[in-house]
Amino acid sequence: MITTLILIGFLVITYLAFTNFYPSFGGDISKEQMIVYESSKQFKNGKFSNTNPVPKNLSFSETMKLAYTFFTTKVPNGRPKANLISAKIDSTNIANYNGEARMIWFGHSSFLLQIDSKTILLDPMFGKVAAPLDILGGNRFNAELPLEIAKLPKIDAVIFSHDHYDHLDYKTILKLKDKTNHFYVPLGVGTHLKSWKIPSSKITELDWWQDVKLDNLNLVCTPAQHFSGRKLNNGQSTLWSSWVIQTKTENIYFSGDSGYAAHFKEIGEKYGPFDLALMECGQYNEQWSDIHMMPEETAQAGIDVQAKKIMPIHWAGFKLALHEWTDPIERVIKKAKKLNIDVITPTIGQEIVAKDSTNTYINWWKNL
Repeated sequence: MITTLILIGFLVITYLAFTNFYPSFGGDISKEQMIVYESSKQFKNGKFSNTNPVPKNLSFSETMKLAYTFFTTKVPNGRPKANLISAKIDSTNIANYNGEARMIWFGHSSFLLQIDSKTILLDPMFGKVAAPLDILGGNRFNAELPLEIAKLPKIDAVIFSHDHYDHLDYKTILKLKDKTNHFYVPLGVGTHLKSWKIPSSKITELDWWQDVKLDNLNLVCTPAQHFSGRKLNNGQSTLWSSWVIQTKTENIYFSGDSGYAAHFKEIGEKYGPFDLALMECGQYNEQWSDIHMMPEETAQAGIDVQAKKIMPIHWAGFKLALHEWTDPIERVIKKAKKLNIDVITPTIGQEIVAKDSTNTYINWWKNL
């Protein structure tokens, strides 16, 4: 018994030491910050929460069982047969662009958005794995990016939806921080950025339904139904969100990660219709459908936000669930046809014009 207790104590001390000193885990919310966050309707008893009482808090044994199932279950066609090939972008094409709103998909939920003469990154996660250490995760599906970070022009803004590793990546931030003018994040996420030496003056934290002006752009932090945390002992310490990005003539919605809930209709009624909605669709399971939509719900959420067309995201990047890698796109297209909502399916690196109505995209994932 004494030996067992000593071993457990050693493991706990090792874990705490590792997470406190290894920078990838980010920062921790201070007591002073908690006092400030108490003014948020989402902050209760020292943690952020959803409007609905989700997600369910798993016990330690339930967490270990879920982790065991994930790491030991073999999924046929869980990854592409080979690395996905990204279309390449010329850096001068990005630096000199001054046209209508367009986007470049980097895979998963990462985008380069050019709108109103601004260059913006959405959830830029350009790392090899969605984990604090490379040995803890599988490689991304596209080994090469459409454009390497070093060749990106000056970035006017980076927008993050939440602090999970497949959205907020330490090594990516290190490469972006000196070429980025400003970071816009939900409450608390700035703590991680500050721990990575980004000045407070370059960070704006927003609560749900708060907005901020970036010259002629209107950026709105809108609700999502998800959760947060980068280690075992700081779950729900930062807020999660979706985002609305508006000019006088263009309107884009970015869902972040979210389960299906009433907030989509609220957002559509308040800020819709949208020229394009980037909608989470992937890494789902019935066991956690309250925090990640099933593909059929993704299509319905597009209707709810009043999108003229949707683009499924959060797929074709990493294997983070137990479905085949092409299931998300196949299922959402099938449901969208029944609901009569347009779905666009660009390849990684392909130009996406927000107000384009031709939708000339191919089913590029077939047989890969």
